[in-house]
Amino acid sequence: MTAAGPVRPESDADTGLLAPGWVGSPATSATSDGAFLGALLDAEAALARAQAGLGLAPAAAASAVSAVAAADLDVRSIALRSRGGGNPVIPLVADLTAAVGEEYGPYVHRGATSQDILDTALMLVARRTLDLVLADLERTARALGRLAAAHRDTVMPGRTLTQHAVPTTFGLKAAGWRSLVLDARDRLDDLRIPAQLGGAGGTLAAFTAFGAEDPGTLVAAYAGELGLPEPMLPWHTLRTPIADLAGGLAFTAGALGKMAADVLTLSRTEIAEVSEGSGGGSSAMPHKANPVAATVIAASARRAPGLAATLYASMVAEDERPAGAWHAEWEPLRELLRLVGGTAHHAVELVEGLRVNADTMREHLGLTHGLIVSERLAVELAPVLGRARAKELLTRAAERAVTGNRPLVDVLGEEPELKDLDLVDLTDPTRYTGSAGALTDRALERT
Repeated sequence: MTAAGPVRPESDADTGLLAPGWVGSPATSATSDGAFLGALLDAEAALARAQAGLGLAPAAAASAVSAVAAADLDVRSIALRSRGGGNPVIPLVADLTAAVGEEYGPYVHRGATSQDILDTALMLVARRTLDLVLADLERTARALGRLAAAHRDTVMPGRTLTQHAVPTTFGLKAAGWRSLVLDARDRLDDLRIPAQLGGAGGTLAAFTAFGAEDPGTLVAAYAGELGLPEPMLPWHTLRTPIADLAGGLAFTAGALGKMAADVLTLSRTEIAEVSEGSGGGSSAMPHKANPVAATVIAASARRAPGLAATLYASMVAEDERPAGAWHAEWEPLRELLRLVGGTAHHAVELVEGLRVNADTMREHLGLTHGLIVSERLAVELAPVLGRARAKELLTRAAERAVTGNRPLVDVLGEEPELKDLDLVDLTDPTRYTGSAGALTDRALERT
């Protein structure tokens, strides 16, 4: 075996080779290095425009800074030089200063600290990615609503601890998935994602030195330029926005992961109650149609909590600006945004193409010879026979049904004590779905 040749420099880019969960989704470009560089430039330009609007900088300087685009700068060079100062803003400011020229260079990054610009860029990227996620969640919820309504009365085995328990409906299951998706939508939609501006130590002192009579006015103008909420305080070490993002994103991954886990179980060959509309192939087994969308969603759901944990741990940030805690956030936050963005996009594909095999569900209701309605029988027979006698009779009948491979209704028909009961009705699984239909209707009232 020969060693692989040298890796070409251009292949250093993160193309998503090992990330089928998000590669190719809208979140891919929204969280790329180019997108982050663009957001950093947006933050710098907004600061220059805000200062110009308050008479703290020439309007021409703000125009010059705003005119520099990400394409004008070398993102790889900035990334490599970030090692020197520990963050990419330092080399970015040097390149941006050179790009606007000597006359306007002094107004680049004026009064800000690196964390102001990078935190704001993170919020811009998060806001833009969440807009994509929310659109996909809405689309998924609509598709799930259609499934729930269409299968309101499609009876299937309900399973607890992996075993058949009592009958339920696929409509109620789909309505439950939809409820989780809407919970995720609401959590993400309610997130407050503010701008960041505090200066070197969170006191806005430099802006006062530059002539700002009320630095708070500058913060408001800066946030307004970005289309982000104004922060109550500089949050350099008050990481509520990051922690809230972590929680909302992890919840969303888990909500979609629950749906994927159910689909993976129900699409097993021996169950086959649902199937993906366009399953993936196998490199070795031509007959397979793997549930790929559900698989990559489930994978992302398993990764999200660990990434969120890192972001929560980073709340323990010392002093007015931390060493390490802030730096630990960047990659996990971007990966969370990517995972959830990709997961939400896969969820649309999964739900809109999901095939429901109602006949198979109905057939599986009989796998336990009628024992799936044993709860109903216990309730119905207790007033007739007494609770103890009913339990004894049903236990013995269940054993005979299983060992003799006979329908429970036939075994019960041999019991003289039950001759006056409508055993066919009592053992019909489709007649024992409780309030599944009403619960589905109630769930679908939520918009």
